[in-house]
Amino acid sequence: MAIPQLSPYEIPPLPTNQAAHWQLDPQRAALLVHDMQEYFITAYDRNANPMSTVLSNIQSIISFADSHGIPVFFSAQPPAQHWSRRGLLNDVWGTGIVTDAQAAIIPELEPAAAHHQVITKWRYSAFERTDLEQALVFTRRNQLIITGVYGHMGCQVTAVDAFMKDIQPFMVGDAIADFSATEHAEAMSWVAKRSGMVISTAEVLSA
Repeated sequence: MAIPQLSPYEIPPLPTNQAAHWQLDPQRAALLVHDMQEYFITAYDRNANPMSTVLSNIQSIISFADSHGIPVFFSAQPPAQHWSRRGLLNDVWGTGIVTDAQAAIIPELEPAAAHHQVITKWRYSAFERTDLEQALVFTRRNQLIITGVYGHMGCQVTAVDAFMKDIQPFMVGDAIADFSATEHAEAMSWVAKRSGMVISTAEVLSA
């Protein structure tokens, strides 16, 4: 199954957080820009919501991170994965990204030289088969700000994985995009109830 063309939608209201006492701390946090690659973003109208808002918000959060010494990590799936590396993703999503152009992080968010690294990502979670956890340990970070696509898959699963590693996940509800408003709301609700905090871009910028 290829990624379908996605209809515009308005970003749903943020849910109530179970762990509302958590406080985002720039000295403890790292930023993850999750899978903002041409292959995935082509499915959206960049000039309509949610993507128009999400792009602007991620840009603002990256600028905030850079000015506050917050490590910035990008995840990106590689092109032309051998079937033995892609595994069961073949059965659900087919061959996936084929070309280098499709795999490129979109120019609006192109990583700067000062950013820590682009993580080669193999599964829904940005922690699975990567060194993200080790990089967070090395930089003494135990909070992860999560932005990008898609909310109900990679962003949500990465938040769950962070939680299980005792890393506090902060999913930015208006800096993620999804297949639909319903799936976007469901992803935020699940994370807010079960594994982390869902916050707004404004809350990140005021941390």
